[in-house]
Amino acid sequence: MSTKTDTTDEPGATADQGGDLGTAGSQLSTAPKEDVSFPSLGPIGWVRWFWRQLTSMRVALLLLFLLSIGAIPGSLIPQTSIDPVKVDAFKAKHETLGEVYDKLGMFHVYSSVWFSAIYLLLFISLIGCIVPRAWQFIGQLRGRPPVAPRRLTRLPAYTTWRTEAAPEEVLAAAERLLKKRRFRVRREDTSVASEKGYLREAGNLLFHVALIVMLVAFAVGGLWKSEGGKLVTEGDGFSNSLTQYDDFSSGPFFDTDTMEPFGFTMDSFDATYERTGPQKGTPRTFRANITYFSGADGTEHKKSIEVNTPLDIAGNKVYLLSHGYAPVVTVKDGRGKVVYHGAVPFLPQDPKNFTSSGVVKVPGAQTKDGARNQLGFQALFVPTFGGKNSGSMFSQFPAPDFPVLSVNAWHGDLGLDSGLPQNVYQLDTKRLKQYKDAGGDIFKKMLLPKDRAAQMLGHAGAELTPQEIAAESTMNLPGGQGSITFEGIKTWASFKITHQPGNGLALTGAVCALLGLAGSLFIQRRRVWIRAERSDENGATSANGVTVVEMAGLGRSESARVAEELAALAAELTPSAPLAAAPSPDTAEDSAPSAEDPTEPTDSADPADPSEGARA
Repeated sequence: MSTKTDTTDEPGATADQGGDLGTAGSQLSTAPKEDVSFPSLGPIGWVRWFWRQLTSMRVALLLLFLLSIGAIPGSLIPQTSIDPVKVDAFKAKHETLGEVYDKLGMFHVYSSVWFSAIYLLLFISLIGCIVPRAWQFIGQLRGRPPVAPRRLTRLPAYTTWRTEAAPEEVLAAAERLLKKRRFRVRREDTSVASEKGYLREAGNLLFHVALIVMLVAFAVGGLWKSEGGKLVTEGDGFSNSLTQYDDFSSGPFFDTDTMEPFGFTMDSFDATYERTGPQKGTPRTFRANITYFSGADGTEHKKSIEVNTPLDIAGNKVYLLSHGYAPVVTVKDGRGKVVYHGAVPFLPQDPKNFTSSGVVKVPGAQTKDGARNQLGFQALFVPTFGGKNSGSMFSQFPAPDFPVLSVNAWHGDLGLDSGLPQNVYQLDTKRLKQYKDAGGDIFKKMLLPKDRAAQMLGHAGAELTPQEIAAESTMNLPGGQGSITFEGIKTWASFKITHQPGNGLALTGAVCALLGLAGSLFIQRRRVWIRAERSDENGATSANGVTVVEMAGLGRSESARVAEELAALAAELTPSAPLAAAPSPDTAEDSAPSAEDPTEPTDSADPADPSEGARA
């Protein structure tokens, strides 16, 4: 048995391979054949040329690269849809650059004209690439493997031997063997043709179809998405309606009338921190314990939301973003009437130890005489105060071990009736006057929680009477115009509620793309031919003599796996077609063919196809 795994080095072999292989070397790829003729000048010709360029794979890859490059500014430059406050701050800081960015659409990259143009062209290009390839692949699946070429010796992997078995027996055994190996088999006269590896092209098509699915998913997610934020204090809740959101944004096709009815209440918030060692103050647990319902008459359920564990409810996801402290205060006016009582969320100024600031606005306060006297309080809250001798009003630890509220007061007109929107975390002091003490200094005071004053002051090393403790929890305004009392502390948490309808479709597309890519990379399209013919002592085809068995393989790309598979097939076929006894030297010398005798196997009747040759 002799084996060959390389192409021949004969002169002119390359030029003759196309004629030798014929249809055997064709249709190993679903790539459409390129027409080298140029379109005629004119509108129709230029349209055809543009369409061919747009639907070529190289242009699709170029557009995909441009899309990835175009997405970079969206992650580096503030976007209006995500944080309009940062966009305004960027424009104020960089006036010239901000104006240029605004004209180029850099503040709304994903909805800009140029990004949408790249997106749509890529979508069209992929469809134009896939549709003709899909039809061609379907045609190949319905077809049969091409018959054996005239000269199997010209194929990259080749082996031959002689056997005493009849050609019919050899071909029948070869057909059974190839079917067992899951080859598609076609038997013609003295040869068996087979083909395998269709999943390679199927994987290639699946990969490109998956890209289209992902593009569709991103489009659906962008057009029908919605997201909003909500700050919830312990004991308070949220209901999925437009008026309940602190901020809300949606895609152009999102209908607010179709919002799913659901809601939740934050029962408590758990936060733990590292208390010793070099990582002191590092958060260990952030957990919001909620009670939620889905539907107008939905049953309530208990659930905990953590930073990386969102709540999935009614097609929406509820994420825990951040948390902070909300001091509970009671405000009385000059008449001694309670005009405000509740928890006021304070924003952290120090994200590590939660030194926080906030304001309390009381528009309904009055003086002793009943005159209008709106009150405003600016305050700084520290969860763990270092003590009066610490030298600064900064927190020493993020947990509320020794909470202190430093307050100063204003009175006058808060400007709430002007019709202009105000920041609830800032106090507009244009029409307000600050309270001052008898010495003309700013009137301010440090307050302790009313229910924990004794414990906190004991921590600071002070010994006060109950009357003094009560005084430390309340700040009385000058002239008897009111008071503010620090009642206690609650925790607030910020949630993000998102509705992204294309997520499942995008995940499906991504998984299919990986499967298709794996198939196109690791599966090889290949063909195997087996020919068995009777040959006399001179090598000519004859009804008598031994049977000459030829096996050859061809792959889409040059690979040693084709030769290895061919060798394995030959080894399995050998028991059905054992090697014939070697002829004696005298017989071999007498039977040596003359120069006029043919030395190649009989040619196939199939026409040659010089366009393919022995290409893999």
